[in-house]
Amino acid sequence: MNNNNSKNVRVRFAPSPTGNLHIGATRVALFNYFYSRKTNGEFILRIEDTDKERSKKEYEDNIMRSLEWLGISWNNDPYRQSEREDIYKKYILKLIEEEKAYFCFCTKEDLEIMRESQRSKKEPPRYEGSCNLLTKKEQEEKIKNGGLFTIRLKIPKNENLEFDDLVKGKVKFNTKDIGGDFVIAKSDFSALYNFACVVDDYEMKITHVIRGEDHISNTPKQIIIQKALGIESPYFAHISILLGTDKSKLSKRHGATSIDDYRKEGYLKEALINFMAFLGWHPGGEKEIYSLEEIIEKFSFENCKKSGAIFDVQKLDYINGQYIKKMTNDELASQCIPYFLNEGFITSDFTEEQYPPAYGGKIPKISYYYNGKEIFFDKISQIVSLYKERIKKISEITDMVDYFFKEDLDYNPDILAWKGSSNKETIEQLERGVNAISSIKKWELFVIEKTLLEEAEKGTNRGLFLWPIRSALSGKKASASPFEIIWVLGPEMSINRLKMAINKLK
Repeated sequence: MNNNNSKNVRVRFAPSPTGNLHIGATRVALFNYFYSRKTNGEFILRIEDTDKERSKKEYEDNIMRSLEWLGISWNNDPYRQSEREDIYKKYILKLIEEEKAYFCFCTKEDLEIMRESQRSKKEPPRYEGSCNLLTKKEQEEKIKNGGLFTIRLKIPKNENLEFDDLVKGKVKFNTKDIGGDFVIAKSDFSALYNFACVVDDYEMKITHVIRGEDHISNTPKQIIIQKALGIESPYFAHISILLGTDKSKLSKRHGATSIDDYRKEGYLKEALINFMAFLGWHPGGEKEIYSLEEIIEKFSFENCKKSGAIFDVQKLDYINGQYIKKMTNDELASQCIPYFLNEGFITSDFTEEQYPPAYGGKIPKISYYYNGKEIFFDKISQIVSLYKERIKKISEITDMVDYFFKEDLDYNPDILAWKGSSNKETIEQLERGVNAISSIKKWELFVIEKTLLEEAEKGTNRGLFLWPIRSALSGKKASASPFEIIWVLGPEMSINRLKMAINKLK
């Protein structure tokens, strides 16, 4: 095996382009990336697109774009298995020539009869090697007569093998549990997964295979293929599988979906990386928020957990919220603007080519428009700043701030009343609010707050005064404080909203 302390560490991420980049596959990519950067090694991207029916260019594009959005870079022009069939064929022919592999002419019906016989004897399913008894001449004759075939690898009988997994420790298996001589290629010499994987890892000089533990069942076959080809095995590190909060295998109902979906929901790439790093790895200590650089510095297989990692969306929300709080108001506004544009709150003249909102480019500080009127970036920044401490993901912002982008608010007047107060009492408080706002000379948040609080103290109950004002300004039962809303709306719109509320009550 390659030396774990090799100066030339090369890892690979090898997704199949049969769907958008999934959260589980992304975690595998990240662990490979952490280790390659920790060791000053290379991160190789390989597209395993031999499934011609399910592999699509759009999925390949999504995989690369999602990796780029996360900041994961690779050190090569991506390899594609569909372009490497001649390489696999060369190794297959080598094994046939050395009589380490052979042509199998068993049909599906033959194999089913074999399995049925084994089931009746309560034996584990295996290929019994009947075609291995054919002479070379008999094989050639069958091929000449158009016989369909696969290519099987001869495996040692009842031989103990083991490998040292960098996460799981020593893993032992016996060749009798493999299921007999297994297929490595189809009749057109197109290689199956395990064979293509072994050849690629060897040709690409991969030193460490870091992948999910659901692949650990493939490892014995791959080691047998490596021995047959006379090549070294790389180091293996099988990271724990992802589990839902109910400890079952992660599925869509737990939140298992694509990176694209998480990005569209408004999760920040820094938060996703932080969250996924801690799924099955922990450097120790109480600290929870780590930058990518800190994760790379502390990453080691010794700190990877053997047990399944719990995928808790609430934890992701918490981490994302912490990263949002650390953003500047302008940074948060840049992230929120695509959602405002999508909801129709604002419009803009810039094109998607100038700024692709889908993949995190920076919004230029240009003018936007609300109801035909210009609204400046600084005003948008001011609006979102009110909710920076409250939101867990960027997509939540639209429901929270929609009232800033409406001329008329549609709400039930009942929300204006403080603890069952009468319409007359509520109208009196709103009129006091109109007078208080009209008296403000210096438009600064602390002045607005001081003015309204002083007015509130003149009455018998602060809530009786402030509750209807806040509800009238936002049209919501819960929102930012009335002082903050007035500060953003300005005196004219704030007074108009209080007067509209008075009219609703009358």
